[in-house]
Amino acid sequence: MATVIFYEKPGCGNNIRQKVWLAASGHTVLAKNILTEKWTADRLLAFFGKLPVAQWFNPAAPRVKSGEVDPSALDEIEALELMLSEPLLIRRPLMEVEGVLCAGFDAKAVDAWIGLNDTHPKTEPCPVCHRSEPCPPPEEASHA
Repeated sequence: MATVIFYEKPGCGNNIRQKVWLAASGHTVLAKNILTEKWTADRLLAFFGKLPVAQWFNPAAPRVKSGEVDPSALDEIEALELMLSEPLLIRRPLMEVEGVLCAGFDAKAVDAWIGLNDTHPKTEPCPVCHRSEPCPPPEEASHA
C-alpha cells in the first residue's frame, strides 16, 4: 500500500472522510496543513498537471462561491499568484505518492492510481452543510 502525503484544510469534513477512506484502504496518510505550507508557484503548479486553470480552484472557497474570484477568467500566472496569497482557494486535497502529484479527490482516479476500497462515499464536493458556509478555520475546528 502507499504512503500518501495529504495536504488538507484541518477541520474540513470532506478531507477527514477522504483520509479515513485512504486509511481504510490500507494506505498510510501523512496529513499536512495546506493553509500553512510554504508554497512556491512551481511546486503548486506541479500538482495540477494537465487540469484546466479553473479546476485548480476549490469551488467551495468563499471568494469563488461569491463570484469575487472567477477561476475561468484567470490565466496560470494570475491563478498561482492568488493561490499563493490565499491558499484557501487551492483545490483540496493535494496528494503526493512516490513523487506523483494530484489535486482534488476524484474517487475513480484515486482508485486507479493507488487503490480504494468501496466502504466510503465517493464524492468530492463538501457536504451539504458546507454549501451555505465554509469549513471553520483550523483554530475553531480544533475546539469542535
